[in-house]
Amino acid sequence: MSEEKLPTRAENFSEWYNQVVQRAELADYAPVRGCMVVRPYGWSLWENIQAALDRRFKYTTVMSMPLFRFSFRCPF
Repeated sequence: MSEEKLPTRAENFSEWYNQVVQRAELADYAPVRGCMVVRPYGWSLWENIQAALDRRFKYTTVMSMPLFRFSFRCPF
């Protein structure tokens, strides 16, 4: 895969992005369709991006939102 030429961002951004992420070994496809598993370097990169954004948000007094929101409904 890494010997193949990457499509340009202008041609097919989605395919370009997926190939860059996989070649950099930041994530792999999960057994669940449409999902990816973030690898350790990818997770470290995400944490650094999140920390940098949090610093900027605090500077501008904007509250950051969680990435996922889980809801739980009690059956009782």
